[in-house]
Amino acid sequence: MNQNLFASFNIPIILGIPMVTLVILFPTMLLMPPNNLINNRLSSIQQWLIQLTLKQMMITHSTKGRTWSLMLLALITFIALNNLLGMTPYAFTPTTQLSMNLGMAIPLWAATVLVGLRFKTKSSLAHLLPQGTPTLLIPILIIIETISLFIQPMALAVRLTANITAGHLLMHLLGSTSLTLLSIYLSSSLITIIVIILLITLELGVALIQAYVFTLLVSLYLHNNS
Repeated sequence: MNQNLFASFNIPIILGIPMVTLVILFPTMLLMPPNNLINNRLSSIQQWLIQLTLKQMMITHSTKGRTWSLMLLALITFIALNNLLGMTPYAFTPTTQLSMNLGMAIPLWAATVLVGLRFKTKSSLAHLLPQGTPTLLIPILIIIETISLFIQPMALAVRLTANITAGHLLMHLLGSTSLTLLSIYLSSSLITIIVIILLITLELGVALIQAYVFTLLVSLYLHNNS
């Protein structure tokens, strides 16, 4: 096992060419459209999960907000598949890169803000100043609310990056510890291996939950501006 903790987060390079684009697109290549006229069990489960996810995210949206359904569904699928890609051995996890997560968060956040300024201008600007604010505090609160508005995409990206990176680092540390204990204390090594198996199960759940949280927050920003 590589002893460098951050080696798994390096962008793969072959012949001097970064392969990050192919790595990011690889999970989506595994999704093949069904060719059968009658759905099988897998297709039925997939459609049920899609309907359940869309219902949870779109139940509070207006008609204009529901036009984003396809984009949000593609977003949660893309993030979940890339998160799960990092759970395979010797794999590169694209969502551990802050630059990639910012590249997703900033355009989506900016789009929701522009939608609010275009269709709900007064309501969007009213969020910058809570009702009943004393006159002396108005300039300060406007500055604070504006800063908090611009921090939203950074919080989206950092949350996803931190959660995925922390889990991978913990698995790397426990894996190195297990290999060391294997030649010293066999019983302790078995306990560590059991902990790793439980942690992998937890990380599978975290990979899916973080994809849902990222998409849900984008959906909430859209709800506030549509």
